[in-house]
Amino acid sequence: MSVTLDRLKELTDRLTTYEIQRHNNLNRLSILFEQLGLTSKINHFEALFEFKAMNLTGISLKEEHLGAIQHGKYVQILAIGARTEKKASNSSLVYLGKAEKLTPLQCHEVVEFVLRWRFEKSMRTVHHYESLLATWSYHA
Repeated sequence: MSVTLDRLKELTDRLTTYEIQRHNNLNRLSILFEQLGLTSKINHFEALFEFKAMNLTGISLKEEHLGAIQHGKYVQILAIGARTEKKASNSSLVYLGKAEKLTPLQCHEVVEFVLRWRFEKSMRTVHHYESLLATWSYHA
């Protein structure tokens, strides 16, 4: 019985930690949303999650070069919207100028914003499929 209780406690702790982490992620993402000036393009914070994907130009998001600036490139946060007939609609959420002119703090905040958005977006996708599976049942 003790092993079962220990496993249950471990699972509960992981779920609690996950929810706290997600809550903290959303709070920080909201702060970065304001700091980076995205309110000029998007009226409401929640509208950020209507986009299908988000990308960054001018700063690397590759794990081995995370945050490295690309000299001569311009920094933009790009949001990819719903796909129309032949192409997806891309929107520049913020344009920050040449990569080498950004401060290290600005670079950090831009990368952090995109990564935190992707984390939250993936969690929303998980919850979407969770609810679909919950409503889908097979009765033989």
